[in-house]
Amino acid sequence: MRKTVAWLRARAENVAVILFTAMFLSFMLQIVSRYVFQNPYGWTIEASLISWLWIVFWGSGFLLNNRDHVRFDMLYKWVRPGTRRVFALISVVAIVLAFAVALPATVGYVTFMRVERSGTLGIRLDYIFSVYIVFAVAVIARYALYAVRIARGADPDVVMNEDRGASPSQ
Repeated sequence: MRKTVAWLRARAENVAVILFTAMFLSFMLQIVSRYVFQNPYGWTIEASLISWLWIVFWGSGFLLNNRDHVRFDMLYKWVRPGTRRVFALISVVAIVLAFAVALPATVGYVTFMRVERSGTLGIRLDYIFSVYIVFAVAVIARYALYAVRIARGADPDVVMNEDRGASPSQ
């Protein structure tokens, strides 16, 4: 199982690298076309923005760990371990419920956006924003797994701070 998770994480990193490369190349082409040739390309800005959107949600859904996020845990660190478990369980269940309740409306809105296209490249907006659905499903799955593990007695500090599978490059 660990090998499979590591392989999947490495593929998620590959996608992120491709997205960063597309964003960087679009950005550099915009600089050259604008300042060297005095003829800026409009599509490069849109390509950079779309790449950035996908990087943010793809990376947040598959590559960031809990310890990479900003946390306000002064009260959490102050209470005893049993209370911490309750706090953690309430938190992860709230996250799962919030994303799960919002998911049907999110899917509906993203699929509704198929009628619109991006301004310069003409890409359907449902394709562009579909990454948010992938992100939401990844968050639901990850935090549901946290909830199960915490409910079974695992230490929430360990569960929520584990690396979700080190990549082969680490």
